[in-house]
Amino acid sequence: MTLASRDHATIWHPLTQHQITPLPIPIVRGEGAYLIDASEKRYLDLVSSWWVNIHGHAEPTIANAIYEQALKIEQVIFAGFTHEPAVKLAENLLALLPKTFSKIFYSDNGSTAVEVALKMAYQFWRNQGETKRSRFIAFNNGYHGDTFGAMSMSQESFYFKQFSELCFAVDMFDYPGTWHSDETVLEREEIILSKLAAHLDQYANETAALIIEPLIQGSGGMNMCRPEFLQKLTALVKSYDVLVIYDEIMTGFFRTGELFACLKSETTPDIICLSKGLTGGFLPLSVTACRESIYQAFLGSDYTKALGHSHSYTANPLGCAAALASMTLLQREETKAQVKMIEQIHREELMQLMQCSNVEKIRHCGTIAAFDLLLAADYGSQVSVNLRARFLKHGLIIRPLGNIIYLLPPYCITEADLRRAYQVIRKEIEGVHL
Repeated sequence: MTLASRDHATIWHPLTQHQITPLPIPIVRGEGAYLIDASEKRYLDLVSSWWVNIHGHAEPTIANAIYEQALKIEQVIFAGFTHEPAVKLAENLLALLPKTFSKIFYSDNGSTAVEVALKMAYQFWRNQGETKRSRFIAFNNGYHGDTFGAMSMSQESFYFKQFSELCFAVDMFDYPGTWHSDETVLEREEIILSKLAAHLDQYANETAALIIEPLIQGSGGMNMCRPEFLQKLTALVKSYDVLVIYDEIMTGFFRTGELFACLKSETTPDIICLSKGLTGGFLPLSVTACRESIYQAFLGSDYTKALGHSHSYTANPLGCAAALASMTLLQREETKAQVKMIEQIHREELMQLMQCSNVEKIRHCGTIAAFDLLLAADYGSQVSVNLRARFLKHGLIIRPLGNIIYLLPPYCITEADLRRAYQVIRKEIEGVHL
């Protein structure tokens, strides 16, 4: 019995309709930007295995850091205890984030980092006696995770339609996604900001926070907004004394070309969520960072004001060790040069794709590139599945979001491999009917 057959007999995979999906490909090892199956076929991982393997697979610096930490302590209860990797990682992150951030709360994945942020924002106001602040503002096509609080912030998403009746109400606004040669973006931005201002005029004293994926909406379609919009947005929301939450689960750690989207856009939220690339894809870990005044609102003489949230693996020492090693790699000049190389190739190759008659809305930000195909195709549609199979034949792992094709490679990818990927994309999309 093959490994794929054994898998089929026992495992339920995420985001998979098993009745129409082929058996999974058994992967036996990874090498840099490649995954390798049991027959030694190599697959170029152009989605960084769901956006987490920023340095590539089996990166020895991170692997050795985990090994060395495992010989000391692998897990310790994080209520009443601490350890060096957790403290050192918090110190390192705070030194890189905007100076207003002062505290790090650990959890174990992006969804829970967002959940923690929502709880922080909600309870921040309640702890100060403002019990009417229960509203949240979010953006259409956003994606913030799969827990119910996170789903509520992105309930218009295709992924969550089955659960919409269980989500709580959120005030939703359009996200001004833009692209190369977009002549309407300024007008659309102003309309959104005007509508938001009118909403805040009426509901600011009932609103706890606004949450946004800064610069790039990920799963909602790789929609990209301008830094100037974020600057106007954060200034507007803060002028009404409403908290701003940045979901940088995907955009953190050089994905936008800078270490964090907030730094690239020269904006400062009140709360920021980080995960995915945090450990270089080796272990689950996430953080929710906040400014000092938010932390101070949770202090009191008894437990009633404390943040009642925890995870069994909070601040896991192995995960923290992996994150510290990843941070070391991120600070290397070679990594920064690779990020710039990827960004330059995206820019050049997307210009070539503009010549294809069935391509529109090309866009890129840092190491992320995307474009739309001129056809109707939802996530998981047959067109999307067929495109995935077409690319896989050439050893490319690309997972279109419906009619949206995107590349989000690990930083270790070579220029030759990335250019080859674009050559395959150009060839394969020519056979896709309008």
